Amino acid sequence: MVKHNNVIPNIHCHKKYCESSRGPLKVKLSLNQASKKKSRRLARAAKAAAIAPRPLQKLRPVVHCPTQRYNAKVRLGKGFSLAELKAAKISPSYARTIGIAVDHRRTNRSNESLQANVARLEEYKSNLVVFGKTKPSEVPGQITGTVMPIVKPASEIVMEDVTDEMKEFKAFTTIRVARQETKIAGYRVSVENRKKKD
Repeated sequence: MVKHNNVIPNIHCHKKYCESSRGPLKVKLSLNQASKKKSRRLARAAKAAAIAPRPLQKLRPVVHCPTQRYNAKVRLGKGFSLAELKAAKISPSYARTIGIAVDHRRTNRSNESLQANVARLEEYKSNLVVFGKTKPSEVPGQITGTVMPIVKPASEIVMEDVTDEMKEFKAFTTIRVARQETKIAGYRVSVENRKKKD
Protein backbone atom coordinates (compact mmCIF):
# COMPACT_ATOMS: atom_id res chain seq x y z
CA MET A 1 0.00 0.00 0.00
CA VAL A 2 1.28 3.47 -0.90
CA LYS A 3 1.93 5.60 2.14
CA HIS A 4 1.14 9.30 2.52
CA ASN A 5 -1.13 11.55 0.44
CA ASN A 6 0.74 11.34 -2.86
CA VAL A 7 -0.45 11.76 -6.44
CA ILE A 8 -1.90 8.55 -7.84
CA PRO A 9 0.43 7.27 -10.60
CA ASN A 10 -1.50 7.59 -13.84
CA ILE A 11 1.07 8.10 -16.57
CA HIS A 12 0.26 7.78 -20.26
CA CYS A 13 3.05 6.09 -22.17
CA HIS A 14 1.33 6.14 -25.54
CA LYS A 15 3.52 8.59 -27.41
CA LYS A 16 5.89 6.80 -29.77
CA TYR A 17 8.73 9.13 -30.66
CA CYS A 18 10.58 6.74 -32.94
CA GLU A 19 9.91 4.05 -35.53
CA SER A 20 9.74 0.60 -34.01
CA SER A 21 8.23 -2.84 -34.49
CA ARG A 22 5.11 -1.61 -32.68
CA GLY A 23 4.13 0.76 -35.47
CA PRO A 24 4.86 4.04 -37.23
CA LEU A 25 5.67 7.42 -35.68
CA LYS A 26 2.62 8.67 -33.74
CA VAL A 27 3.88 12.12 -32.70
CA LYS A 28 3.08 14.81 -35.27
CA LEU A 29 5.93 17.29 -35.70
CA SER A 30 5.46 20.74 -37.22
CA LEU A 31 8.92 21.09 -38.73
CA ASN A 32 7.42 22.81 -41.78
CA GLN A 33 6.07 25.77 -39.75
CA ALA A 34 8.50 28.35 -41.17
CA SER A 35 8.08 27.18 -44.77
CA LYS A 36 4.27 27.14 -44.44
CA LYS A 37 4.40 30.71 -43.07
CA LYS A 38 6.42 31.77 -46.10
CA SER A 39 4.13 30.01 -48.59
CA ARG A 40 1.06 31.64 -47.02
CA ARG A 41 2.70 35.06 -47.27
CA LEU A 42 3.60 34.48 -50.93
CA ALA A 43 0.04 33.28 -51.66
CA ARG A 44 -1.39 36.46 -50.09
CA ALA A 45 1.00 38.61 -52.14
CA ALA A 46 0.10 36.76 -55.35
CA LYS A 47 -3.63 37.20 -54.68
CA ALA A 48 -3.14 40.91 -53.98
CA ALA A 49 -1.19 41.35 -57.22
CA ALA A 50 -3.83 39.45 -59.21
CA ILE A 51 -6.75 41.64 -58.06
CA ALA A 52 -4.83 44.96 -57.99
CA PRO A 53 -5.79 47.83 -57.87
CA ARG A 54 -8.93 46.47 -56.17
CA PRO A 55 -8.83 46.46 -52.34
CA LEU A 56 -7.96 43.20 -50.58
CA GLN A 57 -11.07 43.26 -48.37
CA LYS A 58 -14.70 44.03 -49.15
CA LEU A 59 -16.88 46.81 -47.75
CA ARG A 60 -18.89 45.51 -44.80
CA PRO A 61 -21.88 47.01 -42.91
CA VAL A 62 -21.95 48.34 -39.36
CA VAL A 63 -24.06 46.02 -37.20
CA HIS A 64 -24.95 45.78 -33.51
CA CYS A 65 -23.65 42.81 -31.54
CA PRO A 66 -26.24 40.22 -30.43
CA THR A 67 -27.57 39.65 -26.88
CA GLN A 68 -28.53 42.24 -24.29
CA ARG A 69 -25.01 42.34 -22.88
CA TYR A 70 -23.25 43.51 -26.05
CA ASN A 71 -26.00 45.17 -28.14
CA ALA A 72 -24.71 48.66 -27.30
CA LYS A 73 -21.50 47.90 -29.24
CA VAL A 74 -21.13 47.98 -33.01
CA ARG A 75 -18.88 45.93 -35.25
CA LEU A 76 -18.47 45.07 -38.93
CA GLY A 77 -21.02 42.53 -40.18
CA LYS A 78 -20.89 39.82 -42.87
CA GLY A 79 -22.59 41.74 -45.66
CA PHE A 80 -25.18 44.35 -46.59
CA SER A 81 -28.84 43.32 -46.62
CA LEU A 82 -30.92 43.41 -49.80
CA ALA A 83 -33.04 46.25 -48.37
CA GLU A 84 -29.94 48.41 -47.80
CA LEU A 85 -28.70 47.79 -51.35
CA LYS A 86 -32.16 48.60 -52.75
CA ALA A 87 -32.28 51.87 -50.79
CA ALA A 88 -28.81 52.77 -52.12
CA LYS A 89 -29.93 51.83 -55.68
CA ILE A 90 -27.34 49.08 -56.16
CA SER A 91 -28.23 45.61 -57.42
CA PRO A 92 -26.79 42.68 -55.41
CA SER A 93 -25.05 41.18 -58.45
CA TYR A 94 -23.38 44.51 -59.32
CA ALA A 95 -22.46 45.12 -55.67
CA ARG A 96 -20.41 41.91 -55.59
CA THR A 97 -18.38 43.08 -58.59
CA ILE A 98 -17.41 46.46 -57.04
CA GLY A 99 -16.16 45.11 -53.70
CA ILE A 100 -19.33 45.24 -51.56
CA ALA A 101 -20.14 42.22 -49.38
CA VAL A 102 -23.75 41.02 -49.70
CA ASP A 103 -25.62 38.90 -47.14
CA HIS A 104 -29.05 37.87 -48.45
CA ARG A 105 -30.04 36.37 -45.05
CA ARG A 106 -29.66 39.62 -43.07
CA THR A 107 -32.77 41.67 -42.28
CA ASN A 108 -33.03 45.20 -40.86
CA ARG A 109 -34.85 45.51 -37.55
CA SER A 110 -34.56 49.29 -37.16
CA ASN A 111 -34.76 52.20 -39.54
CA GLU A 112 -31.70 53.85 -37.89
CA SER A 113 -29.33 50.99 -38.78
CA LEU A 114 -30.79 50.86 -42.30
CA GLN A 115 -30.15 54.57 -42.87
CA ALA A 116 -26.64 54.34 -41.37
CA ASN A 117 -25.63 51.55 -43.75
CA VAL A 118 -27.26 53.27 -46.73
CA ALA A 119 -25.18 56.37 -45.91
CA ARG A 120 -22.10 54.08 -45.71
CA LEU A 121 -22.87 52.73 -49.19
CA GLU A 122 -23.42 56.23 -50.59
CA GLU A 123 -20.05 57.37 -49.22
CA TYR A 124 -18.38 54.31 -50.76
CA LYS A 125 -20.04 55.04 -54.11
CA SER A 126 -18.81 58.64 -54.04
CA ASN A 127 -15.19 57.47 -53.54
CA LEU A 128 -15.43 54.53 -55.96
CA VAL A 129 -13.31 54.54 -59.13
CA VAL A 130 -14.39 52.02 -61.80
CA PHE A 131 -11.96 51.33 -64.65
CA GLY A 132 -12.90 50.18 -68.12
CA LYS A 133 -11.44 47.17 -69.88
CA THR A 134 -8.21 49.06 -70.45
CA LYS A 135 -6.31 50.24 -67.38
CA PRO A 136 -5.27 53.91 -67.33
CA SER A 137 -1.65 55.00 -67.12
CA GLU A 138 -1.96 56.25 -63.52
CA VAL A 139 -3.41 53.59 -61.22
CA PRO A 140 -4.13 54.46 -57.55
CA GLY A 141 -2.57 52.42 -54.77
CA GLN A 142 -4.22 49.30 -53.41
CA ILE A 143 -6.02 49.49 -50.04
CA THR A 144 -4.61 46.72 -47.86
CA GLY A 145 -6.49 47.14 -44.56
CA THR A 146 -10.18 47.35 -43.66
CA VAL A 147 -12.26 49.34 -46.13
CA MET A 148 -13.87 52.28 -44.31
CA PRO A 149 -13.20 51.15 -40.73
CA ILE A 150 -15.51 52.16 -37.87
CA VAL A 151 -14.41 55.48 -36.38
CA LYS A 152 -14.82 55.41 -32.60
CA PRO A 153 -15.63 58.75 -30.96
CA ALA A 154 -12.81 60.10 -28.80
CA SER A 155 -13.78 60.14 -25.13
CA GLU A 156 -12.36 63.50 -24.05
CA ILE A 157 -12.44 64.72 -20.44
CA VAL A 158 -14.41 67.96 -20.10
CA MET A 159 -12.78 70.34 -17.62
CA GLU A 160 -15.04 72.64 -15.61
CA ASP A 161 -14.32 75.60 -13.34
CA VAL A 162 -15.13 75.15 -9.65
CA THR A 163 -17.66 77.79 -8.57
CA ASP A 164 -18.41 79.17 -5.08
CA GLU A 165 -21.79 77.41 -5.15
CA MET A 166 -20.00 74.05 -5.61
CA LYS A 167 -17.68 74.82 -2.70
CA GLU A 168 -20.56 75.76 -0.38
CA PHE A 169 -22.53 72.60 -1.19
CA LYS A 170 -22.11 69.98 1.56
CA ALA A 171 -22.56 66.65 -0.18
CA PHE A 172 -22.11 64.40 2.87
CA THR A 173 -24.53 66.41 5.00
CA THR A 174 -27.13 66.43 2.21
CA ILE A 175 -26.89 62.64 1.85
CA ARG A 176 -27.20 62.07 5.62
CA VAL A 177 -30.23 64.38 5.90
CA ALA A 178 -31.92 62.68 2.92
CA ARG A 179 -31.23 59.26 4.49
CA GLN A 180 -32.75 60.36 7.80
CA GLU A 181 -35.78 61.83 6.04
CA THR A 182 -36.50 58.53 4.28
CA LYS A 183 -36.11 56.66 7.59
CA ILE A 184 -38.69 58.75 9.46
CA ALA A 185 -41.04 59.35 6.52
CA GLY A 186 -43.29 56.46 7.55
CA TYR A 187 -43.35 57.62 11.16
CA ARG A 188 -44.41 61.14 10.10
CA VAL A 189 -47.22 59.74 7.94
CA SER A 190 -48.52 57.64 10.84
CA VAL A 191 -48.45 60.71 13.17
CA GLU A 192 -50.46 62.75 10.65
CA ASN A 193 -53.00 59.93 10.29
CA ARG A 194 -53.41 59.77 14.08
CA LYS A 195 -54.02 63.55 14.23
CA LYS A 196 -56.69 63.28 11.51
CA LYS A 197 -58.51 60.53 13.45
CA ASP A 198 -58.46 62.58 16.67
